Amino acid sequence: MRVNWNYIKVFILLLLVVFLYAFALQRNEVRIVSQPQIKFIGHNNLFISNETVSKLLIQNYQEAQKVPKETLDLKELERALNSNPMIKSAEVYVAVNGTLNAEIEQKTPIARVRTNASYYIDDEGFYMPLSANYSARVPLVTGYVEKNKLKNVYIVANKISHDEFLKKNVIEINQTINNTIYLRLRQCKFVIQLGSVKSLDKKINNLKAFYQKCLKEKTLNHYKKVNLQFDNQVVCTKT
Repeated sequence: MRVNWNYIKVFILLLLVVFLYAFALQRNEVRIVSQPQIKFIGHNNLFISNETVSKLLIQNYQEAQKVPKETLDLKELERALNSNPMIKSAEVYVAVNGTLNAEIEQKTPIARVRTNASYYIDDEGFYMPLSANYSARVPLVTGYVEKNKLKNVYIVANKISHDEFLKKNVIEINQTINNTIYLRLRQCKFVIQLGSVKSLDKKINNLKAFYQKCLKEKTLNHYKKVNLQFDNQVVCTKT
């Protein structure tokens, strides 16, 4: 009987491949996770530090750098990171070499409340604590403001953050107890009464037209109050 060595070679090769795959899989599963590697996505100003994120990962998985790879609950680590009020979203994964990686997107502040409490309002209208690492240059919010009732202030702050003229010039948003909104501009003595957030775009357009006219005529300092509450007109009170 003639032996077909080609079949035997193929069979041995297949056994070798299966053995190597099983060996690599077993080695990969018991590989110890290394010290976390943190990557921040988006803007460069860090409101939360690498060290803080690393501690969150380690504390929520009992020294994560010493844990076998297959026992690591990545979803649980992501939930722990996302519970931090500085973090907008987090993705955690382990590389082939055992490195624990976390990609962090921070919240973006658009206004800073300074009343009986101090905190940021983020770009989705939610509370964001102040950071010991970095202070954002955003408009101040003063007056009567509650953490669970930020809607009106957020609408105005969001408008400011997306408008170059407002972003450059508005330094303060003030809200009264009856939800009347006032603005203050950089290097201007007058206060701007927006009233409610109704017809906000039209009010802002009126403000821009008034500002440019006064800038051209050099009369910005002639007024102490600019009222934008009325349709299609700007009512001014002189000093």
